[in-house]
Amino acid sequence: MIYVELLCAFLKIGLFSFGGAYGAIPLIRDVVLTKNWMDTEMFSNLVALSESTPGPIMVNMATYVGSKQGGFGGALVATLGVVLPSFFILLAVTILFHNLLKQKKVQAVLKGVKPCLMGVILATGIYMAFSICVETDSFTVDPTSCVILVMLGFISFLYKVVRKKEFSPLVLLLLAAVMGCIFY
Repeated sequence: MIYVELLCAFLKIGLFSFGGAYGAIPLIRDVVLTKNWMDTEMFSNLVALSESTPGPIMVNMATYVGSKQGGFGGALVATLGVVLPSFFILLAVTILFHNLLKQKKVQAVLKGVKPCLMGVILATGIYMAFSICVETDSFTVDPTSCVILVMLGFISFLYKVVRKKEFSPLVLLLLAAVMGCIFY
């Protein structure tokens, strides 16, 4: 039964998540919390873990949730569920709509979707920043987490202004880990 639930949940996530992993995080969060597979703190940890491990974030999250709920079989089913819709959609687009994607109306629709995706990604970032700085159970502010978050944002911004290129996410992650070890 858990395998069917995992497959259906992650097929839905894989089918309706646009904009990559950060656009899928709210969908995964809703499913995981609704089905009581995790609490909000565990989900926040899952997001951080999925970002820091190699591979696509959405696949990492699906694999972890599936493994937690159904062992190896659950991990396999959840991972297939999140990957198969994209695979079949891309296969259909490649085969059937190669010339359709070149039309101006289709390009206009795709350009119209971009701001929506940016909004979803921004909302996810705000949610993650809020969950880092504020304990959701008691609504108490963790000043140390807030200081680390602001320092990392400032370092990243300053690097972009001075060096005129993006700060490496890997270096930023390592710096965050070091700061966490020092301050906690």
